[in-house]
Amino acid sequence: MYLWHCKKRIRISSISSMGSTANPPSAIHNVFVYGSLLADDVVQVLLNRIPASSSATLPNYHRFSIRGRVYPAILPIENNKVTGKVLSGITPLELHILDEFEDAEYERRTVDVFLMDSSEKLQAHTYVWENKTDPNLYGEWNFEIWKQLHKDEFLKMTKGFVEELGLPDSKRRVETYESFYPQTENNPSNP
Repeated sequence: MYLWHCKKRIRISSISSMGSTANPPSAIHNVFVYGSLLADDVVQVLLNRIPASSSATLPNYHRFSIRGRVYPAILPIENNKVTGKVLSGITPLELHILDEFEDAEYERRTVDVFLMDSSEKLQAHTYVWENKTDPNLYGEWNFEIWKQLHKDEFLKMTKGFVEELGLPDSKRRVETYESFYPQTENNPSNP
């Protein structure tokens, strides 16, 4: 069975694992984003819409830059916080698309975030870097610098990823990323 999304078909036969007793298939989700998904045009390409959102902070995490990548990673670090936003009203299919986009490099977790306009505590999914001892993590990733240096190419890569979703033997997001950002010593994303 296929669902048309962004003028491309997405295989949904593999989505059967999305629902569980904790998250029924009809559940609507909140997702805390902190990197490239802060850009509305990237979200628009992925989900074919821009969901409602609210600025938020995630306590006790740090947002790292990653050598050889233009997107960030977060890991739990006491007494730190990550600013980002919560995307609201995410459907099970959209959550599956975000899972595919984040690929095997990240693990989806449920976390408590605080909305910046009200300090309200809210549960949301977020994507935490899988390799907790990755030697390529360093410093602090900056969204404003990313927008200036990498957003346009990242948006092209995201469009390529969405096109791949409709193919029977689609590439993983990391493979799509690496085809747009070859890992060379001259790569500007590889300090």
